[in-house]
Amino acid sequence: MAGIVTITSPEGLVELKRVILEAVDHTEPPGGLREDEPLFGPESRLDLDSLDALQLSMAVQTRYGVRMPDSKQTRLALQSLMHLARHLQDAAGHNASP
Repeated sequence: MAGIVTITSPEGLVELKRVILEAVDHTEPPGGLREDEPLFGPESRLDLDSLDALQLSMAVQTRYGVRMPDSKQTRLALQSLMHLARHLQDAAGHNASP
């Protein structure tokens, strides 16, 4: 199918960034949200908390059809924009036929 955008492509990352910011009701930090920037923790400019993680997980499931249970794997996926994109891309790969 032509026109499919992969999640890790520049266009896919822009869309994922939009999903993240809308889910947590934040604006993009000054200078933009970098691909490798922490989404949670003391170094995060978004200052997200556990409620934000839940909202983000629900938004990801709605938009991408990928369920994100509260697990170590989910915490790893939510480390940064690129970690999440790769997690979603891997999940999509498992659902695609060869």
